[in-house]
Amino acid sequence: EIFMADFEITIYHNGACSKCRGALEIMQEAHIPHEVRWYLTDPLSEVELQSLLRKLGMTPSALVRKSEPLYKEQYEGKNITEDEWLKILAAYPVLIERPIIEKGDTALIARPPERLYEIAGKAI
Repeated sequence: EIFMADFEITIYHNGACSKCRGALEIMQEAHIPHEVRWYLTDPLSEVELQSLLRKLGMTPSALVRKSEPLYKEQYEGKNITEDEWLKILAAYPVLIERPIIEKGDTALIARPPERLYEIAGKAI
C-alpha cells in the first residue's frame, strides 16, 4: 500500500555524477517513490536553495564542491560571504555538492549513496 506521503522524496540529480547514479539506482531497486530534479538543467532559485540549506542544516559555503575545477579556478582562497555563496550556487549549480536527498523538512547529502536510507525509511 502506497501513501501519498511516500512521494515526498526528491533527489537532486546530476547524470554525470556516479554517486548520484548510485543513489538513484538504490531508490529504483528498492522501489522508493521519488522525484528527480535535474538541477543542472533546472537550477534552484536562491529561495529554493535557502530552503534546502535549512533542511540540510548547512551554510551555503558548506555546500560548495571544493573539488570542482570552477571552484579552484574562480573562488578558492577568496573571501566570499554566505550571501555571495548563495548567489554563486544559484548561478553555477555545478558547484553544489551532490547527491542531495530531500524528504519533507529534512535533507541530506547521500555520500555514500546508502545514506539515503536515513531519510527514505526503507532498508535493503
